[in-house]
Amino acid sequence: MDDTLGLSAHPSADDHTGSGQGAAGSAVGSAAGRALLRRLAEDQSRNRVPSIVAAIVRDGRTAWFGARGRIDGESPINSGGEGSPPTDATQYRLGSITKSLVAVAVMRLRDEGRLDLLDPVGKHVPEAPIGEVTIAQLLSHTGGLSAEPPTAWWERTPGLPPEALLGRLSAGDLKHRPGRRYHYSNLGYALLGELVARLRGVPWLRAVQEEILTPLGMEATTARPRKPHATGYAVHPYADVLLREPEHDAGAMGPAGQLWSSAADLARWAAFVAGDTGGVLAPATLAEMREPATVDDGDAWSSGYGLGLQLTRHAGRRLAGHTGSMPGFLATVWADPAERVGVLYLANVTSGVSRSLPLDLLDILAEHEPRLPREWRACPAEPELLALTGVWHWGPSPYVLRLLPGRMLSLAPMNGPGRASRFAPREDGTWVGLEGYYAGETLRVAPDHLDLNTFVFTRVPYDADAPVPGGVDGWHGRG
Repeated sequence: MDDTLGLSAHPSADDHTGSGQGAAGSAVGSAAGRALLRRLAEDQSRNRVPSIVAAIVRDGRTAWFGARGRIDGESPINSGGEGSPPTDATQYRLGSITKSLVAVAVMRLRDEGRLDLLDPVGKHVPEAPIGEVTIAQLLSHTGGLSAEPPTAWWERTPGLPPEALLGRLSAGDLKHRPGRRYHYSNLGYALLGELVARLRGVPWLRAVQEEILTPLGMEATTARPRKPHATGYAVHPYADVLLREPEHDAGAMGPAGQLWSSAADLARWAAFVAGDTGGVLAPATLAEMREPATVDDGDAWSSGYGLGLQLTRHAGRRLAGHTGSMPGFLATVWADPAERVGVLYLANVTSGVSRSLPLDLLDILAEHEPRLPREWRACPAEPELLALTGVWHWGPSPYVLRLLPGRMLSLAPMNGPGRASRFAPREDGTWVGLEGYYAGETLRVAPDHLDLNTFVFTRVPYDADAPVPGGVDGWHGRG
């Protein structure tokens, strides 16, 4: 049977765009909205995308929604290009964005004490012949597993049940030493889905629905398409014709890319990743998921992976989210927790949407409606903490200690780069480092010095009256 279809490239009669229904002031202005729509329209036209929707999320609400193209979820688009424009309720397939939801289910189990991220996956799924690979390594794609399962092309064929997939696994599916490198693995997330199912006693999808989707109000996110939905297509590389892509239940591989969703639901997910967790996950746990577990380019990383979340740096932003692709569909969601802004798109095409599209939309928003800096306000300070502020010395090097809101401290070199961190107060009177070299380390305060994980900071360089390890015999001019 020939599934190749004609597609007309005539322009649409209207803009197919609308703003979100957020609180007053949350929607973008008309100039920004037009610029955002133009960028979306350029991509849909230039890359010949049957339909695409996009949205900007700001402060937990949809601030802009745009759509281009036509969909028909019941029958192929005909040669006249008839059909209805997509809306924010139209379903598209999420692809690998599914992985992030599965990862949240795993982290919830960790927070409940049901598992440890350092557990080998075999502790919970003993049939998996992958030795010492840990749950954390599966979450971050550093376990060394094969990218794809030992089956036929799983994205285009009906899936196997978990027991059948596990029965096909062997030591040969471990391609790299666990922890050695980042190697994206759809197979790894199939194992994580089975882990969730076994610890919850229900299928992974039910756990995700009950624990994540329903509490967040994501009722349009389902395992299989429901009306209204877009049909997945491939576009011929040298002609304006389409080929309908297959869609199946992926079975045991479902946790790697099964879910369908709408722009409205994905906007709620973007708000979640930006920090509006809705009680589904502890904020500290979400922050842990957004930390880079592996990167592509060392200290100056531009892209990486956390625990179930892809990471990227762009124009001074640190973004977390995920891309997704399945035959006939592309999707991306990025969120910036620092500015509480997110961006997403969903398209029914196998390839063609510009990788830069969501980042370009963020740039347009920043250009037309830049976020104002938070208004500074004075806050009270405890006298004993205020007395700590000022210059301290690590050996001869001056550092500045500042008092932050919430009894937090900041310690950073006075001149140039060096080890800097914020420190959060503990109930026992100490502080714990939050980032960099001192992340997790303890800062203790004494009357004449600071003890930062054995390093002694003094008010004057190498104070002879302070307990500096090794002793201080005084400054002198002899060489």
